[in-house]
Amino acid sequence: MRVAAGPDGPVEGRRVVVTGVGAVTAAGTGADVLFKVLCEGVSPESALVRQFDPDALFGTKEARRLDRFSQYSLGAAIEAHRDANLEFADPGRAGVLFATGVGGISSMIEQLTVLRERGPERVSPFFIPMLMPNAGAAAVSLRFGMRGPCQTVTTACAAGTHAVIDAARLIAQGRCDVMLTGGGESATEQIAYAGFRNMTALSRTGVSRPFDVARDGFVLGEGGAALVLEALDHATARGATIYAEVLGGASTADAHHITAPDPDAAGAISCIELAMHDASCTPGDVGHVNAHGTSTPLNDLAEAKALHAVFRDGVPPVTSVKGYLGHSLGAAGAIEAVVAVLTVAHGVIPPTAGTTDVDPDLDLDVVLGAPRSIEKRVVLSNSFGFGGHNGALIVGAL
Repeated sequence: MRVAAGPDGPVEGRRVVVTGVGAVTAAGTGADVLFKVLCEGVSPESALVRQFDPDALFGTKEARRLDRFSQYSLGAAIEAHRDANLEFADPGRAGVLFATGVGGISSMIEQLTVLRERGPERVSPFFIPMLMPNAGAAAVSLRFGMRGPCQTVTTACAAGTHAVIDAARLIAQGRCDVMLTGGGESATEQIAYAGFRNMTALSRTGVSRPFDVARDGFVLGEGGAALVLEALDHATARGATIYAEVLGGASTADAHHITAPDPDAAGAISCIELAMHDASCTPGDVGHVNAHGTSTPLNDLAEAKALHAVFRDGVPPVTSVKGYLGHSLGAAGAIEAVVAVLTVAHGVIPPTAGTTDVDPDLDLDVVLGAPRSIEKRVVLSNSFGFGGHNGALIVGAL
């Protein structure tokens, strides 16, 4: 990653690699389970997490003190830590950077009910720690004794991607040797559904159809994902298995509207181009786009415009995992980063579930029906969020 600008141009930082991945999603618990299910290309019965037992993973006492978004964050982090067989000599050079879009909304609703029905004396003393957006990151830091930077990103639906990029920069800049990064979200409360529905963001049919001519909104999902990032020399010294390299990333803002994307996609275009500059790659080097692809008419159109503006000689094959997983808001970019890393590692692009008839106005090669081999093992993963936040991450084979 390019981490600074000197008088003679960009200055190279330490190389950053991915040595562990974890996920808790509607597909089940496990990054390998997630990738296998995505490659099957079938639509799910639900975008909600069904197969996850926090009591078994953390113990009943700890689980009761964590909101669901923190449970998903910590559960994914435990798996990623185990997958990497992570070791670090200096806890002060091991950090945590996690994302969420909403935080502990489930705990908020639950404790508001307690307050209304049973009075203020019965509100849980753990309410505030459960509500805090930084609780997921804190839980990960506490579990593994990581005493370096411990931070939380809350840039709406771009937060997961921003978390991975920011974590990689802390390693590239030399501040840390190891980072556990990712995101968690569980905002599937009635008030959240009502809010999204009333702003006409949710699908009326309850089906996520990214880039489809019949797309009519997103499906609310939930879950968490985590990645272990290490400096290449640190990973090599301990004999770690390396999935992929974080080549670069970028963040920009539309400065256009609090919820709607810029119809000209100027911010998204700039973000992708900056990420490519950061990664020292060209559009021709990219073999696949893991799209934000929310299944909303405006977002999919704006993303398609951005991709055509950047990839003028032809947009590489595109997929959106939201066809299966729905949209998990602040966790989405982290989940998609895990999928992008596994796409590089396995050389296979998972198809987009839910989509049957790609909108001809978008003119995209959306992978459908069955997995497809990736010809160039460099993947662009996009995330765009309310507030005009844009994030673009680029990962590739070492």
